[in-house]
Formats: sequence, structure tokens, C-alpha cells
Amino acid sequence: MRILDFLDKDCIELDVKSKTKKEVIEELVEMLVKKGVILDRKTTIDSLMEREELGSTGVGQGIAIPHSKTKGVKELIAAFGVSKAGVDFDALDGEQVNIFFLLLAPEGAAGLMLKALARVSNFLKNKYYRRKILAATDKAAVIQTIEEEEKTKQEPLLFCPGEGPG
Repeated sequence: MRILDFLDKDCIELDVKSKTKKEVIEELVEMLVKKGVILDRKTTIDSLMEREELGSTGVGQGIAIPHSKTKGVKELIAAFGVSKAGVDFDALDGEQVNIFFLLLAPEGAAGLMLKALARVSNFLKNKYYRRKILAATDKAAVIQTIEEEEKTKQEPLLFCPGEGPG
């Protein structure tokens, strides 16, 4: 699974202005609304806030991955934001959050959502890539960082028993 298959370059904001968890979620959802991939803005925001009530998606190390399965979308989509100031997102480590990766999937797509969460988490847990994201000055730099990381993720080669690669 490639992050750039569900994150559109137009849904990246390197200057998140929001000061609260709900405002960040609304700001990220608004990017997706403008892109035309959200069927119902209110339903989508409500589902994300309900998920936050179950437990914060602020995972620590300055990262939050708000996510939800919702009637508000037809396919797996994402929005990405960076707040230079940081936002109190009730993160597990109590620290401010600077990097936000919002994920949305249709209601019946639990497996797809889990794969996307794992993929995004794997990307953001790497300190090198987090630093590059925080230092990015434009969307192209974010996309380049994601592409750089994705080149390191190679699918395993599959061989039939008894056969080798040549």
C-alpha cells in the first residue's frame, strides 16, 4: 500500500492555523470537501469526533492520526497537515502535536483502514522522515519525502518452492 495512492497533493497543508483538536479536524476535512471527495461534511466530522471520544488518536512524538470509517466517503482518502505552533490533541505522551494525518474510509472497509493506519504509522514513526516533514517548505517537499520513504518499502519477491530468482 502506497500513501500517495490515498493522499492527494492538494490535501496537504503546511501551515495549519487551528488551535484545538476539533478545529484541526475541521480544517483537514475542509481540504477534502474542497477536493470533492467528502459526501457529507457534518457526518464525517461527527464520526471523527466520536472516534476521538473513544481515545485520542494523538499517538505521541508530535503525531496524531485522526481516523474514522464513515458514510461520508466512498473510498480511502487522507489529508495531511503540519502545525508549527503545535496543538494540544490529548496525545498519549502529553506533548503538543505538530503532524496530523487524517484518514477516512467507507464504513465497511475495516481491513483497508487498518492497513492504511499501519502504513502511515510506519512512515511517521521514523524520526528522519518526521524531521524532513517538519522542515518542508512546500507540498512538493512533503511528497518527495513520502516518495523517498516508499522507495525503501519493497514488496517481497515470491517464488514457487524449488525455484530461485533466476
